[in-house]
Amino acid sequence: MKHKIITMMLSLSALGTTAQAATAEHDTFRYTDEQFADIQMLRYKVEGFERLNLQQKTFIYHLTEAALAGRDIFFDQNGRYNLRIRKMLETVYQHYKGDRRSRDFQGLTTYLKRVWFSGGIHHHYGCEKFVPEFSEAWLRTALKEVGYTLEEEIFPVIFDPQVMPMRVNQKDGDDLVLTSACNYYAPGITQAEAEEFYTQRKPTADPRPVMMGLNSRLVRNEFGLLDERVYRIGGLYTTALERIVKHLEAALPFADREEQKAVIRKLIEYYRTGDLRTFDYYSILWLKDTESLIDFVNGFTESYGDPLGMKASWESLVNFKDLAATERTKKLSANAQWFEDHSPVAPQFKKPEVKGISAKVITAAILAGDLYPATAIGINLPNSDWVRRDFGSKSVTIANLTSAYAKAAHGSGMDKEFVIDEPTRRLIADYGDNCDDLHTDLHECLGHGSGRLLPGTDPDTLRAYGSTIEEARADLFALYYLGDEKLVELGLTPNMDAHKSQYYSYLQNGALTQLVRIKAGATIEEAHMRNRALVANWVLDHARMAKTAHPAAELVKVKGKTYVRVNDYVEVRRLFGELLAEIQRIKSEGDFNAARDLIERYAVKIDPKLHQEILTRYERLHLSPYKGFINPVYHAQRDASGNITDVTLTYDEAFDVQNLRYSRDYNFLPLVNE
Repeated sequence: MKHKIITMMLSLSALGTTAQAATAEHDTFRYTDEQFADIQMLRYKVEGFERLNLQQKTFIYHLTEAALAGRDIFFDQNGRYNLRIRKMLETVYQHYKGDRRSRDFQGLTTYLKRVWFSGGIHHHYGCEKFVPEFSEAWLRTALKEVGYTLEEEIFPVIFDPQVMPMRVNQKDGDDLVLTSACNYYAPGITQAEAEEFYTQRKPTADPRPVMMGLNSRLVRNEFGLLDERVYRIGGLYTTALERIVKHLEAALPFADREEQKAVIRKLIEYYRTGDLRTFDYYSILWLKDTESLIDFVNGFTESYGDPLGMKASWESLVNFKDLAATERTKKLSANAQWFEDHSPVAPQFKKPEVKGISAKVITAAILAGDLYPATAIGINLPNSDWVRRDFGSKSVTIANLTSAYAKAAHGSGMDKEFVIDEPTRRLIADYGDNCDDLHTDLHECLGHGSGRLLPGTDPDTLRAYGSTIEEARADLFALYYLGDEKLVELGLTPNMDAHKSQYYSYLQNGALTQLVRIKAGATIEEAHMRNRALVANWVLDHARMAKTAHPAAELVKVKGKTYVRVNDYVEVRRLFGELLAEIQRIKSEGDFNAARDLIERYAVKIDPKLHQEILTRYERLHLSPYKGFINPVYHAQRDASGNITDVTLTYDEAFDVQNLRYSRDYNFLPLVNE
């Protein structure tokens, strides 16, 4: 289960309208950077950092150091050979004296950048293994030249397409653990063994269960029995965790509120013990601290990288409030009970009392681990169902990242290629940015925080389908309420036409444009993409089955090209509500079979003819379907005693320079972590 929304980089509301482009002309900051493979690098501006006082700047500086210190953990979690392969690639990249313009060396350069981007040798979104554009013979020669010895067992990992082909395999019917290359389970452990291990250990009647397996690798002990290696100081990843704790301790004196100091102390305790009950207590302290200007996430948080949806990848985000924009989210959180009460889901699945909902708009200061370079635009935490039930949740929308995505998209040509007509393009131009932000706010602030599990429902019952169901639930909640007059009443949308921009964009993206991220012949694997496909395809299918003269929404051909056409936005909203009610029922009851049936029917398979059409149309635009960020560089000025006297930012570090620096300065794990 994972509560964060990955940006729709192909969102149609940021596709280069004239009005948006005119605004961007006055911003001299360089948002776009280099392109390689299917990726474009962007930069984000840390607006307002220079106005912070020295204590606040120093606090952020130490938190950024704590963030970067965990980098190697994420690489190792993604695959047990990743650190060794990255080290080998970096050595050749830096020291090779042969023809650096050759096809092989250029292929290695692209491969290395993809490894940096994805935290390993598998695609960050599709999870398939990269195909190297350099030969094994050339690599062996290059390694000899630079004096680097690579173990023989690693060559097939790079070059053999049958070895570790998928980082996370979600194919129904496969052994998801055996066939996934992620490093959360030791080689040879089966899905059945892993599920039995945790089923046996789950308490039968604990109303506040810990998130079992969250911070560990499942291994075989010397007796051949399964056991956990816990991520903690003195355990797995200890050398990196020790560095993280060192920087958290350095940050502690500069926190401006006692509540935040308590959060940091509890996080340090958790890293030292690995105790998951301590993690719950830390989560409660963190979500209750809503007044601090500066905030951060640092830890084993999200479970998309585990095929069973239990084990968490390491990530960090340091941020501070965008005070003006936060007023928007305060209106939503203040009305959380109204939204819960008026939801179209069955009464028994609603929360009778919504607790602790807080939301804010933030400025990202640094991205790390599973949030770098590809990142979320919104986060809702904690993930524990009982913590959310009893204490609430904290939601953020990351304003400077959404701004960077929008500015980078100006003039792309996507709107003219994929939006059906000029009136719809104008609708998106007029209201798209506003509704994109509101969709994220509603998804994070209210969507994930809505609804409840029935007593006795195991939060892990949906297993591999849990993440997709959860993201669909939050998206549908947001979509349903975007079309409600309540948002106009609250002053969040200007009129009852605004939501139509998001309805069109969402259906277009879910059914068509997100397919550009998938290779011909492949299926949809990533949970967010499955979620959007599920919603769009279900709505289109049920609109068709209504057998009206004009379906509420449909795919149509115009001059040989496929488009979404919406004929009845009111009916589309009703369909969103109907699906939301069913998705909430599935979640609340833990109906695994219904979840599997919905997802396998609507969210996995792709019409090959339609897919090829979309790929061909997109290819003509010469765009990159994926985007990620280069971090700013923090410079601490110190006096003779070593005290920080100022912290400044620069934004001109190249992607390769940044990652080579990270590998040099934050290299805290051995290459093999058994």
